[in-house]
Amino acid sequence: MGIVKAVCISEIRGVAKENVGEGLLIEDHGLEKDAHAGTWHRQVSLLSYEAMENFRAQGAPVREGSFGENLLVSGFDFKKYPIGTRFCCGEAVLEITQVGKECHQGCEIRRQTGDCIMPREGVFAKVIKGGPVRVGDVMTRQLSAAVLVCSDKGSRGIREDASGPAAVSLLEHAGYQIFANEIIPDEQDEIEKKLVEWTDERKPDVVFTLGGTGLSGRDVTPEATLHVADRQVPGVAEAIRGYSMQITPRAMFSRGVCVQRGESLIINLPGSPKAVTETLKYLLPNLEHGIRIMRGETGECAGK
Repeated sequence: MGIVKAVCISEIRGVAKENVGEGLLIEDHGLEKDAHAGTWHRQVSLLSYEAMENFRAQGAPVREGSFGENLLVSGFDFKKYPIGTRFCCGEAVLEITQVGKECHQGCEIRRQTGDCIMPREGVFAKVIKGGPVRVGDVMTRQLSAAVLVCSDKGSRGIREDASGPAAVSLLEHAGYQIFANEIIPDEQDEIEKKLVEWTDERKPDVVFTLGGTGLSGRDVTPEATLHVADRQVPGVAEAIRGYSMQITPRAMFSRGVCVQRGESLIINLPGSPKAVTETLKYLLPNLEHGIRIMRGETGECAGK
């Protein structure tokens, strides 16, 4: 969670921005009255308040707006988030489009201090949904997910997949941004390659694999998942099986696992639309807390 510390605009390009305390984010445009707003990919600039304070502690004569940032926010290290990450502030939604930017020619801060943090700390975003923004507002990062259906028949078009759409619908309803949704065959190498690609490059909070968790010789999703894992998160898989056993005793044959790779969870779900729906409805109300802890965006569970 972050807190907006300054809302800065300048009506003329090349002029330092001023903290005006509040503003209106306009969809696909930027901050109202700001000279850098427009129908392009750098509609709003974001900067970590902590990064500015660290720079100021070194003796640099900087203040809110000195780096040309529109929103100065405490609580987020923006540069670590990949392009496509979304942040919510009240009604407004912002999506990162660029990380870092070289200083403009004649940067006053670099001229005075020999350094500028905007190229390495600042990010740019477009406005997905507009709304007012004020100093003191809470900013949160929208959770993200990817869905990977592992199915020989589905990948060849022999059987229409219904589990993927069911998962996407439930995730979107729960507020998740969907980074990817694909169907691939039950080939361990292909599953591993896709999991590594998504978690290392796109870095969604969670990847849900659907199918391939049973006792068939072609069911290799758990093996692929374990092979790319940094560490296991067994409680999630145990909880899924425990819940599913209340619905059908056949859940005892599920070999699904949950692991962490980088800052992403990978959770194996069954392949049937009914099981996917039941399991996600059970998981989603509690999943966010674990994700926020993993990402360092919240504290540990409450004390005893």
